[in-house]
Formats: sequence, C-alpha cells, structure tokens
Amino acid sequence: MQERSERDEATRLSMNATQTEAWRAVSDAADLKRLIRTVPDFPKKGVLFRDITPLLADPAGLAMAVELMAQPFRASHIDLVVGAESRGFIFGTAVAKVLSAGFVPVRKPGKLPAATRRFEYELEYGTDALEIHVDAIRPGQKVLIVDDLLATGGTLAACCELVRASGAMIEAVAVLIELAALGGRQRLSEYPVFSVISY
Repeated sequence: MQERSERDEATRLSMNATQTEAWRAVSDAADLKRLIRTVPDFPKKGVLFRDITPLLADPAGLAMAVELMAQPFRASHIDLVVGAESRGFIFGTAVAKVLSAGFVPVRKPGKLPAATRRFEYELEYGTDALEIHVDAIRPGQKVLIVDDLLATGGTLAACCELVRASGAMIEAVAVLIELAALGGRQRLSEYPVFSVISY
C-alpha cells in the first residue's frame, strides 16, 4: 500500500513538473496573443477574424488560456459555469473543471431535450434566440458566464438574461478575447467583465 502511495505521488509530481515546463513556453497573455491567427476579409470583406484554432491546438497555450480565465475566480466559490454554443462549450467546461464547478450549456432553439427557457435578442439584421433548461440553474446559485469572444455582446447579454431569469447570481462574465472597439462591455455594464486578451 505504501509503495502504491509513493508511486502515485511520484506520478503527480512528474505531471506537475511537465505542466510547469510547458507553461514556461506560454507564460502570459502576450504569448497567447501570438497563438491567435488574424484572418483578413473573413467572413466578409473588411473584417479581421481572430482565429483561436492555433491556440486550441497548442497544449501549453490551451492550458494557459484556461488558467488565466479561471484564475480571478478561484476564491469566488462558483457553483456553475454557463457557456453558449459552440465555443463557449470549449472554454466553459474547462474553466468549470478548474473551479470545481458544474457546467450548463446555452443552446440554439430546438437543441435541448427537456423544458427550456428562451430569450430572443436583436441582431444587425433580424433576431436570434438562445435557450437553457428550466431546471439547469437553481435560485441563489453563483454563476460565471464564459465565452471565447466578446464582440458586440449580444450573445453574452442573452446568456445573462437567461441566468437572471433562473434566479441565480451572476458573479462575472469571463472571455478569452475582447474586441474593445465593438462596445460589448457597455452592453454588459451591470456585471464585472474580465478578458484575457484585448484587441
């Protein structure tokens, strides 16, 4: 039994050392920014698209991105992390794991199987809607809303409305990237907004 315990401890220390070594290559937000590819004229002419797929493919970059998003909330006793499809699922579940919290998905209409709560919001041309399971969040729970990107803030504002309607407390909104010129932070002015990288 003691031999097994010593072996487990050696494995844990080895894993920690490997992680620390990986993080030396990606030590802060400036390093993460170098892993984000800028694609001009996508999805339409004049738009600079911030592509996170190189960051997601980099083990150290992904680990550091999740750590930097979760770090401000380690002492906040978050009950649930909420993320909207689809990239909110990527970072939301990872941040939830770091914070020992649950994860609640927010989805496009018709994707969730049980009774849902729905919120419609305005787009530049037309409307869109998001849904959450009615029983996903209990009143009084402390919620962190997570996404990859804050642009105009429409999706995140809709997530906030769905969480508020559940009777929960929104601790903050956390994103990897903020496109500051698009003013999304003002749309979320009721809540603390934390971003790792700003353009």
